[in-house]
Amino acid sequence: MQEVFYDCATAPSPRRVRMFLAEKNVALEVREVDLGSGEQFSESFLAVNPMATVPVLELPDGRTISEVNAICWYLEETYPEPPLLGPDPASRAIAFMWSQRIEMNLIGAIAESFRNFSKAFPDRALPGPFKVEQVPALVERGRSRAEQALRYMNTELATREFLAGDTFTMADITGFIGVEFAARIKVVIPDDCPALAAWRERIAARPSAAV
Repeated sequence: MQEVFYDCATAPSPRRVRMFLAEKNVALEVREVDLGSGEQFSESFLAVNPMATVPVLELPDGRTISEVNAICWYLEETYPEPPLLGPDPASRAIAFMWSQRIEMNLIGAIAESFRNFSKAFPDRALPGPFKVEQVPALVERGRSRAEQALRYMNTELATREFLAGDTFTMADITGFIGVEFAARIKVVIPDDCPALAAWRERIAARPSAAV
């Protein structure tokens, strides 16, 4: 029995795992969760993940893992080639560090803005099973935070080819999905960020970026 991947084709977080799997050339059984219809709040899905979020990875023994970084850590250990977290403890820590920085400062900022203005989330300004009212003041703050994060990435990428060093890692997947996700709040790579733009083109050219 193999793992089962709970996915949603339109959501950015599951796409990060899809890219990770594509880089490793691993195909899993996929179960699509219709977030638009609220399937994540159904009794059957809450039994899989009480936090009502995707992605989720169901293990062969029935246990489940949610949260992108945890899923990718498991996949790296289970399907080690090619390595996407680095060949040694320091490299893996740096890849996780960069993935976490981008998740918090870019993806988190985009989600803050998007979920506080989108009509799809009138009482779901935060992901999860609990109702949270939208705060309109957070919309522009999220946009500002996202642009700051893009500029920071550009400064770092001016010194190296990939976010966590000289090789492609999970951090680049997180960063790429973040840059793509930014379009939902009408934030794009600034014209004065050529290193970030060049990096984005390199990642977009990888086959995994098409998932």
